[in-house]
Amino acid sequence: MLVGDAGAQDGPLDSSSWEQIVTEHSARVYRLAYRLTGNAHDAEDLTQEVFVRVFRSLHTYTPGTMAGWLHRITTNLFLDQARRKQRIRFDALTDEAAHRLPSALPTPDVAQAERLFDADVEQALASLSPEFRAAVVLCDVEGLTYDEIADVLGLKLGTVRSRIHRGRAQLRKALAHRAPGPGRTRLSGPRPQLATGGAR
Repeated sequence: MLVGDAGAQDGPLDSSSWEQIVTEHSARVYRLAYRLTGNAHDAEDLTQEVFVRVFRSLHTYTPGTMAGWLHRITTNLFLDQARRKQRIRFDALTDEAAHRLPSALPTPDVAQAERLFDADVEQALASLSPEFRAAVVLCDVEGLTYDEIADVLGLKLGTVRSRIHRGRAQLRKALAHRAPGPGRTRLSGPRPQLATGGAR
């Protein structure tokens, strides 16, 4: 059973699908993991833990959107880590899975994830609570709608709106010194959508 780039899955998964899932989605998962954790080492640990969880949960996957499933696993593992206030424990892979998982993600993907924001923005994101950070990253970096974020996080829509609104407000405050003005240059790289307009 193959999983297409668009993330659609037409039937139950089995272990033969796992290698292709890793190949097609590892860069995307790493990018999200990096935005959530704020550093390459933790992002690599989180990415590998995600695919350990995927491998162990293939039999429970029901037809749907692969990307949404991976968003949910990645974000919930990150939040679990934050609640425990300790590093994610890296569970050993089975022999069957270990030889299939790349030892490192492709360098261009890692470099792209690490240069999205400069140090000020990274620090501002890191200052948010894990719950606010997850909501803002899913919305303003990953481009998910409020409804999709509510599904990923298992929250009511109103709670999602509140977390994004409050997270953006905290980012605006933290980045106030970077606001464009006469003689000021714009923030390099993609900027968080700090406006608090209507629903996505």
